[in-house]
Amino acid sequence: MIAANEIEKVLPSVADLRHRLHQIPELAFEEFKTAAAIRAELDKLGISYVGGVNEAPTATIAWLGDPSKPCIALRADIDALPIVEQTGLPYASTHHGVMHACGHDGHSSTLVGTAAILKAIQAHLPVCVKLIWQPAEEGGGGADVLCRAGVLDGRIGPKVSAIFGLHGWPGLPVGVVSTRPGPLLAATDTFTATFIGRGCHGAFPHLGRDPIVTAAEAVINLQQFVSREMDPTDSAVVTVGKIHGGTATNIIPDRVTIEGTLRTLTRESRQAIRAAVQRRCAGIAAANDCELNFILEPGYPSTINAPTMAAYVERIARGALGDQRYIPAARPVMGGEDFAYYLEQVPGCFFMIGVIPPGQNAYPSLHNERFDFTDGALAVGMRMFVELVMGWGK
Repeated sequence: MIAANEIEKVLPSVADLRHRLHQIPELAFEEFKTAAAIRAELDKLGISYVGGVNEAPTATIAWLGDPSKPCIALRADIDALPIVEQTGLPYASTHHGVMHACGHDGHSSTLVGTAAILKAIQAHLPVCVKLIWQPAEEGGGGADVLCRAGVLDGRIGPKVSAIFGLHGWPGLPVGVVSTRPGPLLAATDTFTATFIGRGCHGAFPHLGRDPIVTAAEAVINLQQFVSREMDPTDSAVVTVGKIHGGTATNIIPDRVTIEGTLRTLTRESRQAIRAAVQRRCAGIAAANDCELNFILEPGYPSTINAPTMAAYVERIARGALGDQRYIPAARPVMGGEDFAYYLEQVPGCFFMIGVIPPGQNAYPSLHNERFDFTDGALAVGMRMFVELVMGWGK
């Protein structure tokens, strides 16, 4: 096991980096300042890197150790969200309307600190380690871009045998790690359904074809997919989050559009929900003598941990942090994560680390304007990453 004082040595500089990154949040594929800050740290450490890949100029990939040995990858995401920060922190965002509300500043800094420790013990590494700072997790599918560019298959650096990633989790206290084998996070598809009727005066509905009533019927009916078509032991979510239509109270419009998200955990349920939502919308449109324009936008796949890799993360967490510091995740979470693309290519595990500071029972949620990745979680993330490397093959 890596001595705690090795982590303590780099912790102040890692926390300082996190604060600096927190001040310069950038949206998907626009993380040029962020990438420059990360690369400057790698330059200080004497770690060479690939700065940018096809379609992702802000990606940074480095590797340490003997490339003839098996290669495991560690990944951190670097982008932020379009949120106005309300934390009041001295290192709050200086980019108005953009904020690190999902903790990617913490993830990126954790991986830089891990790189510093691994560089210092490079001669003793049991494996080659690939370090991936990935852009565009928040809706941009940066992981998919990097997979297609060759970050795993050997076209960019050594071929990867396994991959690990972490996420700060506001449902867990600092010092605690959690994950599970199999599905951990959901697939995230979106749909847009436009019901096209015939507009008319609101006092004479019989002269038109009402797309508002049609859309309202669809919003209610879509929930029946979960309650009547899904296996009750499986999980799915249909949420209609946007409705657009109408200009006045006494006018029935020509068209109404609804938009929503579809969340599922298995490939089978994902295929089923896609077909069912379109079928139900089409049937309701036909029943109301309306036309339908339906668009499905595929999102991220379900994040599915390899059972052997999840067991490895559990063993490392219990050994490095203590049995009481590992909590098996009881069930999947219906949020999404593009780390799923890596897990479709190689075995690996995505895990959570707690960010609730000591003395607090609750913490702002992810994507909240008051969320901040806790500095105390940085040491836990570095410990996990380093121990996953050093324990490989034992």
